[in-house]
Amino acid sequence: MRNETTTYELAISRIFHAPRDIVYRAFVDPDQLAQWFGPVGFVVPRETVAVDARVGGYQRFVMVSADDPSVRSPVDATFTEVVENELLVGEQSVEGIPGFEGTAMMTLRLEFYDEPGGKTRLELHQGPFTKQLEEGSRDGWNSSFGKLDDLLARTR
Repeated sequence: MRNETTTYELAISRIFHAPRDIVYRAFVDPDQLAQWFGPVGFVVPRETVAVDARVGGYQRFVMVSADDPSVRSPVDATFTEVVENELLVGEQSVEGIPGFEGTAMMTLRLEFYDEPGGKTRLELHQGPFTKQLEEGSRDGWNSSFGKLDDLLARTR
């Protein structure tokens, strides 16, 4: 039987209606990341975003609640693997996660694959999580990906 100390890994596979290089760029271009990242109800102010997409580089930003700007969730990641248009892997520290005290440390792996018709399949793996944090992160990513779909549709 699992208890609250059992760890889970989040795995999401998602198809985007845009070429792989365009989807990849949405994760490493600060202007684009600020437009789509964060679940509905949160924004990422452009001035908080900094990205250096190379091994040893970083991705930093702050998610801010649209309803209560005092609710902030800083994300600080260091890239451990980068293959342009194919792979981003990093170690993340995230603060301000609802229902979680302190700083959460996790790994994020994003793999980008060509799909027929100029589409891209993203394979996301993130963790370790408790079951509650895994479910919340899944909801957050899916909400964010809806915003990314909208951004990609506008930029085609």
